[in-house]
Amino acid sequence: MKKMKLFVDTHDVKNNTFPEGISTQEFADFYTKYKEVCAEEAVVPLQIFAGFKLGRAFCLTLAENSEAVERAHNRLGLPFDDITEVKSVTPGDLFFANLA
Repeated sequence: MKKMKLFVDTHDVKNNTFPEGISTQEFADFYTKYKEVCAEEAVVPLQIFAGFKLGRAFCLTLAENSEAVERAHNRLGLPFDDITEVKSVTPGDLFFANLA
């Protein structure tokens, strides 16, 4: 297994990167297709935070690189604002980092 990195990609209706007025059922149907394409691109969708009322989404994925996440989006015709490699930072991470 290749080393995976953590990525967040963002979508916003104001930037035409989140579909305006999408219902939760339409989103669920789309997500099924998204998972299939992600599997083919070796991208692991972990969690999506969607604000339907404001038209925003933040997607947390694992992938070897940002290009894999971008390919998955492009194959579905899903625009995005950006894809950012991130690190998980929790109080536990910070506490244990100081002890090392």
